[in-house]
Amino acid sequence: MTCLILGAGIAGIASAVRIASKGYDVEVLEANQYAGGKLTEIQNEGYRFDAGPSLFTMPQYVEELFALAGKKTEDYFEYEKLDITCKYFYEDNTIINAYADIEKFKQEISQKTSENPNKITSFLEKSKEKYEITAPVFLEKSLHQLKNYLSLPTLKGILNFGKVEVFKNMHQSNADFFEDKRLVQFFDRYATYNGSDPYQTPATMNVIPHLEFGFGAFFPKKGMHSITKSLVKLAEDLGVKFHFGAKVQEILMGKNYALGAKYIQNNTEKTIFAKKIISNIDIAQTYKKFLPQKFSPNKILNQPKSSSALIFYWGMNTSFEELEMHNIFFSADYKTEFETLWQHKDIYHDPTIYINITAKNKVDDAPKGGENWFVMVNAPNNQGQNWDDIIEKTRKNIQEKLARLLKKDITKNIVCENILDPRTIEIRTGSTQGALYGNSSNNKFAAFLRHANFSSQIPNLYFCGGSVHPGGGIPLCLLSAKIVSEMV
Repeated sequence: MTCLILGAGIAGIASAVRIASKGYDVEVLEANQYAGGKLTEIQNEGYRFDAGPSLFTMPQYVEELFALAGKKTEDYFEYEKLDITCKYFYEDNTIINAYADIEKFKQEISQKTSENPNKITSFLEKSKEKYEITAPVFLEKSLHQLKNYLSLPTLKGILNFGKVEVFKNMHQSNADFFEDKRLVQFFDRYATYNGSDPYQTPATMNVIPHLEFGFGAFFPKKGMHSITKSLVKLAEDLGVKFHFGAKVQEILMGKNYALGAKYIQNNTEKTIFAKKIISNIDIAQTYKKFLPQKFSPNKILNQPKSSSALIFYWGMNTSFEELEMHNIFFSADYKTEFETLWQHKDIYHDPTIYINITAKNKVDDAPKGGENWFVMVNAPNNQGQNWDDIIEKTRKNIQEKLARLLKKDITKNIVCENILDPRTIEIRTGSTQGALYGNSSNNKFAAFLRHANFSSQIPNLYFCGGSVHPGGGIPLCLLSAKIVSEMV
């Protein structure tokens, strides 16, 4: 039996591995000439940059794919745990190293803040508890099948519903828990891991710190893009056929039944038929471009989208010993930054800046003595803003802020630049409005407002990826592949 997958993002590739492991013939259509979607790379003047996701957590979901295929992970993919998950810089000159070792991190908090370090232990225990309550119900299973509500984990989740803090926002919860405002801001930042606003998203999202502190933060030894490359190689070894430069034009329909897809490759129109079809293309695009209007669930598709990003990829001709692989330079006014982002659809003049430097661990990612800077700020999704003006003013604001906090002018060290903004994210990945995580999670019931992993009207059509349940980011995309493969 043939299964056709539309899109070779990380969820599409993982779905291909899982379904091929079950004995299906699997073919994948990908519009770009490369796999991975956002999880790809950029090369410029001897510098290599991971283009998209830069933090690797929950590697067990990647390892599970190799185990399913009867392969050894180390034959395809290697990674290492980071001792410092991130280094945080505040405007009051406080610098906090987020050590993976909790006791060491508590000691850091004791030395750098006025907070009782034992509160870190309590907070992370609550984060773990939220994960254990929500993961079996909201992350690992479909929310859209009745049978999944008739189980012990679901009953446990319902009985402990109050502990996940759905009716309090993340910032309120953190401000009630911590006395030191720097730690409130520290833990508020985790809302951005799924493109949310800590002042709106429910405190349920305080589950996210457990993914980083409980499971650990890791780095693939050959870069984040090696996740894509290793899984494509695994899929091909299982017989999966990838068709690159294959732009889907239409999902072919019988009477309420998907028959296959029409696509264009090398200026030639082609058709492929299949018994099962999985779309890894953005859910809104799938309905609007490839399916008849009568099937569109407009209420879900019209939900507000998540935030996007503006990324500068800077090749630096020197190294900065004061920086780690992952670095955050906080805004002095976090609330106004998020109001600017969500209410005014703009980037605040004092943005929180994230800098990822993989050359700290993978030295060949930059010429000798240099570094590859992935410099990102949160951005609104694309609603027709003047992005050229926003890019120019934000570049200037970033460089001035870094010069102030690092106490050196970095502009003379930038030897090359690439830029990714919400417009180009939308064009290259098909993400509606350039949103990184599909629908926004700022609504307290956002988990229930994502599209299901299957079509309620077309019985052999399924969906995976960051725009559907359970959400965006590498771990959740891999879980969506697991959910959809079990359905198929």
